[in-house]
Amino acid sequence: MRIGFVGAGKVGFTFGRYIAERGNSLCGILSDGEKLSVSGYYSAHMESAEEAASFTDTVTYDSLEKLCGYSDVIFLTVPDGSISEVWEKMKDLDIAGRIICHASGAMTSDIFSGITEAGAFGYSIHPMYAISSKYESYKELDRAFFTVEGHDRYADVICDVIKAFGNECVRIDGTDKVRYHGAAVFASNLVTGLLAISQDLLMQCGFDENQAVRAIRPLFLGNANAAADKGPVESLTGPVERCDTDTVMKHLSALDGDAREAYIAVSKCLVPVAKKKHGDRDYGKLLEALNGIGEL
Repeated sequence: MRIGFVGAGKVGFTFGRYIAERGNSLCGILSDGEKLSVSGYYSAHMESAEEAASFTDTVTYDSLEKLCGYSDVIFLTVPDGSISEVWEKMKDLDIAGRIICHASGAMTSDIFSGITEAGAFGYSIHPMYAISSKYESYKELDRAFFTVEGHDRYADVICDVIKAFGNECVRIDGTDKVRYHGAAVFASNLVTGLLAISQDLLMQCGFDENQAVRAIRPLFLGNANAAADKGPVESLTGPVERCDTDTVMKHLSALDGDAREAYIAVSKCLVPVAKKKHGDRDYGKLLEALNGIGEL
């Protein structure tokens, strides 16, 4: 089974190299002992396609039609805003029986409008992993948890292939896709915003920027590793976990603007977690303070 990539950015590079290195390890997954290979790349920017082909030891195609003709699976690794545009060019080609995929975290396979009439099958395949480098991210992709959404015909097979690569994989319904992506954003991008607030507050206390970064690093990594290993309930520490309303109120009195609002919002989210850890504690006064009922 041959996979062709439309788009030669970080995701196309990473997926292509990952598949190229592991496609021979699918004994018994595909029919008749078939192997998975990368057929090549097509991109609006030929230099990018040539670079990706060199990186994966494959070839480039000078047209979308040629790539589709030589591929059983066509993977659209283009920006989210370009998926529909590329699909509109593909849907009138001879793609009957093909598997069509994209890697958007927020979008579903519904973006492939008219795919049933074209005789093809659509999927969204997304790793819960931040792909940051064209040349290095494939080395750590085996850590990623994947989700697959789309047509019943091949969804389980796709999950089995991903599992054979050594990754975990779960099928999700298209109606849950945006919520799923929101969960990923909470665990990644939004955390960065909280780190930025922490850094700014330390700099207000006299730290220079580099000192603030160095100071936060062990604290953040220690808590992140504990949360990843033990889960949020067992790893939770701090004033909310202790039901230390006085300290929380002092913090709120020292904060303003977005930092204060963020502290309140995240602390409210922590209270149910703390209750699971300490079911015998009364967090009523703390919640009143967070809701602006108690005096600061």
